[in-house]
Amino acid sequence: MLEPQPPVAPHPDIAHLAALLGNWRGSGHGEYPTIEPFDYHEEIWFGHVGRPFLTYRQRTRHAGDGRSLHAETGYLRSAGKDRVELILAHPTGVTEICEGRVDMVGDGLRLELDSTHIGLSSTAKLVTALGRSLALTGDTIDYTLRMAAVGQPTRHHLAASLRRTG
Repeated sequence: MLEPQPPVAPHPDIAHLAALLGNWRGSGHGEYPTIEPFDYHEEIWFGHVGRPFLTYRQRTRHAGDGRSLHAETGYLRSAGKDRVELILAHPTGVTEICEGRVDMVGDGLRLELDSTHIGLSSTAKLVTALGRSLALTGDTIDYTLRMAAVGQPTRHHLAASLRRTG
């Protein structure tokens, strides 16, 4: 069993991303030409271990019946003062590497990310591009996700608003 580690300050290379640290919960809406629109509840956790990245975990549940819809796990890495990389694994057989810009906006920040590499297992649905926009203002994260998949061009797929819970 791993011994608990004492709290550690964020690595200086990710200090500008520290406002994301914590637990976030909220609701969103999803749509895509190949599926019925749906509402969902979401939880996101950003953590750190003192290294130059944030850890990331996400899960969603259907707003109507509570069934699990999706999950992601990965890392948000600093690639310089105004550049970030998001490296994710999805249980659907998709891996995602997105790169983009982070801008400090007032007391918050804004991330604009686009996929540079999508990996697919032999059983995964065909996803060819992903893009994410995330805006942190105070204790609220608003985000959208764009996707190109199963023969469709890149288009809006998800939008949610989450509040800090811890």
